[in-house]
Amino acid sequence: MGENIVRLSKLQAGERPERPEVAPDPNADGAELLDRVYEFLGRFIAYPSKEARAAHTLWIAHTHLMECWETTPRLAFVSAEPESGKTRALEITELLVPSPILAVNVSPAYLVRKIASEAGVTILFDEVDTVFNGSRAKEGAEDVRGLLNGGYRRGAIVGRCTMHGSVAVPEELPSFAPVALAGLGTLPDTIKSRSIIIRMQRRAPDERITPYRRRYHAVEGEQLCGKLAAWAAAVADKIAIPDLPDEITDRSADCWEALIAVADAAGGHWPDIARCNAVMFVTVFRAEAEEQGRGIQLLAHMRAALGNDEHAFTSAILDRLVKLDESPYADIKGKPLTDRQLALRLRPYNIKPKLVRIGTQVSRGYARADFYDAWRRYLPATPG
Repeated sequence: MGENIVRLSKLQAGERPERPEVAPDPNADGAELLDRVYEFLGRFIAYPSKEARAAHTLWIAHTHLMECWETTPRLAFVSAEPESGKTRALEITELLVPSPILAVNVSPAYLVRKIASEAGVTILFDEVDTVFNGSRAKEGAEDVRGLLNGGYRRGAIVGRCTMHGSVAVPEELPSFAPVALAGLGTLPDTIKSRSIIIRMQRRAPDERITPYRRRYHAVEGEQLCGKLAAWAAAVADKIAIPDLPDEITDRSADCWEALIAVADAAGGHWPDIARCNAVMFVTVFRAEAEEQGRGIQLLAHMRAALGNDEHAFTSAILDRLVKLDESPYADIKGKPLTDRQLALRLRPYNIKPKLVRIGTQVSRGYARADFYDAWRRYLPATPG
């Protein structure tokens, strides 16, 4: 009783008490436990779909069995606009995973040292858009990208040199750890391909969730976490390589193998749920990749349409795009590409129309300089 009071007081104060060692519970019903986690998550988070909620449930469970996996998928909560529930998703995740590290605006060196020094940590990385996106990208972004990319596979290391006096001593630090991300916009392609992406939306007026208050709800979450740990300890030596749906191959298999294995270990309706979810997520991901391919094609066509011009009016750009050989812009649902459609297609790359002056004329158009960052990231370099 006294220990529980101490833990409760720490949780109410916002502190994270150390979790005691748990004994395996061979009598735990895995399917029922995952159902409870699914219900707990849904009380506080407005998901875009039930599939997203189930994927989150399975990802949380897989963090308690890290010794069983060769790869660990990144779980990414992204949205087009703020106040869409991304941070809340990480806050609830923190209650349910082992050794959580809620990171905001951290350095690559901190992440590397934390993962290497504390076995079994789970990294919860909020506001990741401030690291990677556009003009806000920070120094060290490539180091973070490398850590997130490499650390999804067991055995990955990060090389560092530590100075001992005047002598540089090389170090090889392990970087394998589960990571959940939250941020606005999109993620680098290399991280997206290693992620299960949940696209959060701002809650509609008729969507109801329970207001989350840590001082009231953290203890319940901690208890669920303990039950997950006890169940995981009991089934760890029974985890088997699962049969994957035919649609799940290559990098997608790396992302979903652990989650489907968790579902198989839990039993009940979870094996079917996991496989159906995997197929749905992979199908959506491939459709988004195809859409991004069209976006990259437009960036290349804009480079051709602008030519050597520093500025061009939108009307002139549309005319040039339509006249390209085998142009895909001449017939879009029976009409040529419009200025609004062009703006919408360029928006994901942080490129927007503006008032430009050419000679004595002023009209809405595009500046060549606004494309440089996107061209550098997505297109092969051209001479000069």
